[in-house]
Amino acid sequence: MPSTTQTRGSRTRSLRIIAGAWRGRRWQFPDTDMRPTPDRVRETLFNWLQTRIAGLRCLDLFAGSGALGLEALSRGAAAVVFIEADARAAQGLRELLTSWQASQAEVHRGDALHYLAGPSRPMDLVFLDPPFAAGLLAPVAEALTRRGWLAEGAMIYVEHAADDRWQPPTGWERLKSGTAGAVGYHLYQFRTAKEQPL
Repeated sequence: MPSTTQTRGSRTRSLRIIAGAWRGRRWQFPDTDMRPTPDRVRETLFNWLQTRIAGLRCLDLFAGSGALGLEALSRGAAAVVFIEADARAAQGLRELLTSWQASQAEVHRGDALHYLAGPSRPMDLVFLDPPFAAGLLAPVAEALTRRGWLAEGAMIYVEHAADDRWQPPTGWERLKSGTAGAVGYHLYQFRTAKEQPL
């Protein structure tokens, strides 16, 4: 039986930008085992974010098709870093970003946890959508929190299996939640512990 990842990833190899400067643009992504976020869920997420996306520094971990990071760029994000382990998907993203003249984006091919172990760059918005069966959500969320990847007030978008009882790290406040079939999706905000006044 195919995994959830395989089933959802096989639906389409073409996506479109929903809104912003690139509205309506379509792109193809390689025939690899990935699970792109559906248009309806992306639209809900960016409705949640509304006008707050402009000027943000974004990190798209497990980028896959690049749908989330590309949508952020279209809507005015200052910069997006894409992390993708699959060589063909990473190269496809590089070629697409070059053809769209997106100089404010960069693509790193490699493992998300390995990338997060390097020098941190505080981000304002993180897209966290790992393969559901890989067991990566908890360690990646902890690495983001403990290694200084989250700016104060940063927002984190998370997708996981709807029946997953994963708990976010300390300091992550859930702002919004939704479900789409077997997928649960959530928007969190990161707050560090504040010092008590003297």
